[in-house]
Amino acid sequence: MTHETCEAIKHQPKFRRLDVGEPMQALSATALSASNSTSFAIEDNDIATMAAESSLSQKQDSLNSDSVKPAGLKIVGDHVNGQEAIFTEGSLSLLSLLCDHFSADIPQLLKLREDKQAEIDSGVLPDFLANTKSVREGSWQIRGIPDDLTDRRVEITGPVDRKMIINALNADVKVFMADFEDSLAPSWSKLVQGLINLRDAVRGDIEYTQPETGKNYKLEDDPAVLVCRIRGLHLLEKHVEFANSSIPAALFDFAMFFHNNYRQLLSKGSGPYFYIPKLESHLEARWWAKVFAFVEERFCLQPGTIKCTCLIETLPAVFEMEEILFELRSNIVALNCGRWDYIFSYIKTLKNHSEFALPQRQSITMDKDFLSAYSRLLVKVCHKRGALALGGMAALIPTKDEHTNQTVLDKVRRDKELEARNGHDGTWIAHPGLAKTALAVFNQYIGEGYCNQLHITRDVDGPIRSQELLKACDGERTEVGMRLNIRVAVQYIEAWLRGHACVPIYGLMEDMATAEICRTAIWQWIKHKEKLSSGEQVTKSLFTQMLKEEMSNIMLEVGESTFANGRYVEAAELFTQITTADELVDFLTQPGYDLLTA
Repeated sequence: MTHETCEAIKHQPKFRRLDVGEPMQALSATALSASNSTSFAIEDNDIATMAAESSLSQKQDSLNSDSVKPAGLKIVGDHVNGQEAIFTEGSLSLLSLLCDHFSADIPQLLKLREDKQAEIDSGVLPDFLANTKSVREGSWQIRGIPDDLTDRRVEITGPVDRKMIINALNADVKVFMADFEDSLAPSWSKLVQGLINLRDAVRGDIEYTQPETGKNYKLEDDPAVLVCRIRGLHLLEKHVEFANSSIPAALFDFAMFFHNNYRQLLSKGSGPYFYIPKLESHLEARWWAKVFAFVEERFCLQPGTIKCTCLIETLPAVFEMEEILFELRSNIVALNCGRWDYIFSYIKTLKNHSEFALPQRQSITMDKDFLSAYSRLLVKVCHKRGALALGGMAALIPTKDEHTNQTVLDKVRRDKELEARNGHDGTWIAHPGLAKTALAVFNQYIGEGYCNQLHITRDVDGPIRSQELLKACDGERTEVGMRLNIRVAVQYIEAWLRGHACVPIYGLMEDMATAEICRTAIWQWIKHKEKLSSGEQVTKSLFTQMLKEEMSNIMLEVGESTFANGRYVEAAELFTQITTADELVDFLTQPGYDLLTA
């Protein structure tokens, strides 16, 4: 590709062009001078360096022709059948470049998380940032939303196994979020096969035959829009090394999905679309904006070609939603209420403060004050800036019993009505059998002639203050609830250690967020000497006693053979280790990953 061709492509009028690096400029000179707390090693003048490095020389052009040797990058995972299709020299060269330019910044970003958490632990509660007030009060909008992402009334989420991808893309939904994060236990073979599966799906030639029945699955006409959720900044991919160190999992997922699929997606009128999880600050959003800008420049793509939706699923991020939108305004199209991880983050972030101890998870519903405020603020912020506001997950699973199934659908309907009334533009489901119910609710509230609720501004609402976002909810802490937490967590962790991360348990489709809530809730009760409704204090010894008893109940439920051949003992040991630790472990997936990949 010649320099002249690239220049012509860059100036095609598909997107309104901004100056290179504009989305990543400092929030404002005034805002940044107000405090040094927003500065870290990634400086805005790095964009100029990136632009210079991405000059359209013959060497850069060769990135697209798969002929660059990926210096410093080494795959140390076992060979997986078919991996040659995705580990091309071009994709590995891109990954190597991203690691070289951006991986060193991640430890600094994670250190900022630790510093923020230390402040909260010492008594400085989360609040809106004073030094970014100019952004919240300024007049600006995101760049825009591609046509195929304007209607997101119902999205289905799930792992990247072959059958699931086909069923999800064929479901009566608008979007399928293919999940490399909470719905995937990231063994090397699962990751590689998932990337192969998505490559085949994008090309339209994915098929699957059920070995037991011989039933064939293939894509139907007009499948759902594909969006890829990559892993968070806190995770490493130990099967790939750069400069003799494990690389950031987020960069691996992003580079592999982008390089293997962007041409085909763009040729079909779609694009490389991503979900970004676990953000905790606008500085992390700024880092992602620089990654996107770098890749767009490298591949002669219009600024804003890469699109993302950010999950607002941490308590610190809810206070920086407008700043996150601002930093990513060239690429972002929506924010999403990741409600289950948000509850987990609420517990984790406020872990030192007994006044914020939560009840059992069955009592923590979206009508509680702190969750309602979170939902309404997200809608208000998004619509003010021209972005979509997506609701959370309905994890219920349909059943074959007509009466029970009607109860399930009624619960889903009530949950989605609350989201639609708040002004959300769409929602998540975990099972295709819920699509019709969820879609009917949003059709009713959005109305004929509309595909979203961007016209609902919530301007008449009073300001939502930090006290509302932090207000703990009332509810029971029962022995039954604690025992249920234990059984769910053990069964989920056991399945995860066997490579399954999207697991049906007691009528709900559970993912990693479930286990995180279960174990942090009990940890919190132990730390703050909370009492069950019976009056019994929750202690480490009470937990271990209940765990021993519930292991026997689990064995009865699953059968002795399944129990003996499974990883239940390992799961219980890991669960005990992180639940009785004096210091709260940040993420279950970190010690779990070591066991999964041992």
